[in-house]
Amino acid sequence: MKKTSTHINDDLLVKHLLDITTPSEKAAVTAWLAEKEEHQRYFEHFRLIWEESRKLAAVSTVNENDAWSRFQQRVGTNENTTRIVKLDTGIAWRPILRIAAILIVMMGAAGAWFISQNRNTPLIVSSGEQIKQDVLPDGSQVTLNKQSTITYAGNRKQRSVKLEGEAFFNVAQDPGKPFVIKVNDVTVTVLGTSFNVKSVHGKTEVIVETGAVEVTKNNNSVQLKQHEKAVVTEQQTAPSKQSNTDELYSYYRTQTFVCNNTPLWKLVEILNEAYGVNIVIANNAKRDLQINSTFTNSSLDSTLKVIGLTYEIAVEKQGSQIILK
Repeated sequence: MKKTSTHINDDLLVKHLLDITTPSEKAAVTAWLAEKEEHQRYFEHFRLIWEESRKLAAVSTVNENDAWSRFQQRVGTNENTTRIVKLDTGIAWRPILRIAAILIVMMGAAGAWFISQNRNTPLIVSSGEQIKQDVLPDGSQVTLNKQSTITYAGNRKQRSVKLEGEAFFNVAQDPGKPFVIKVNDVTVTVLGTSFNVKSVHGKTEVIVETGAVEVTKNNNSVQLKQHEKAVVTEQQTAPSKQSNTDELYSYYRTQTFVCNNTPLWKLVEILNEAYGVNIVIANNAKRDLQINSTFTNSSLDSTLKVIGLTYEIAVEKQGSQIILK
């Protein structure tokens, strides 16, 4: 006879973590954990985020019921999915609800993906017009730039991600399961590290912040470590390895433009991307001017004003263009 899979809702896992389950509930959780390896992985991920959420609970202003509703909307409805049961909102439950609400919000993609496993559906995360941060089912953290999408699928052998656009990954270590990213016709393989991957007009750029990664195209590979990057165009048959000295790549994640001997043309390129504008350097003699400044949470006008005053550059607006002279 075919064995029926047990369903456990997140409310019950919260009670289990607080050790306030009834004997029958405790038995149900124990049986669920023993049922599948993926249940154990999910619970461990749940527990780790739970511990962090408890630290935030005292200062969080998150609305408990809204958080639960957001999670339910993410997951969607399906007859095979776990049923989310609304907890009693009495006084005794409020501290638990607050922690649980933070937990579910923090889990983000992980919770939705776990339920989707019952439907054999990959996890898809898209950022739209907003920069988006999320936690993947394996515990890896990802920050997506605007107009970017990742598709995540995990199995016993590897963690697989398909990327469109740009994202920064902080990969959870799991030596037995490589984290593999497919972008254009380039493959990026890691075990545990943090790095940025960007794909624009067929050009792929991988920058390593910590650890090491392998970048492959047409069976040609390069190994990258901290402060190195690989660039691959559609025409190239193999990745090219370069040193990386600037930190501008992380602007969408940190809300900071860090220029360390950065040529003006590079900063302009990033500002155009970040603000959706068209800045043009009219004076070619200024293109390679080395910029050493940091702009944190600055408006475009403020940033351009500082650049103009500091480096003696005239800034003019002509129609839809911003001209640097």
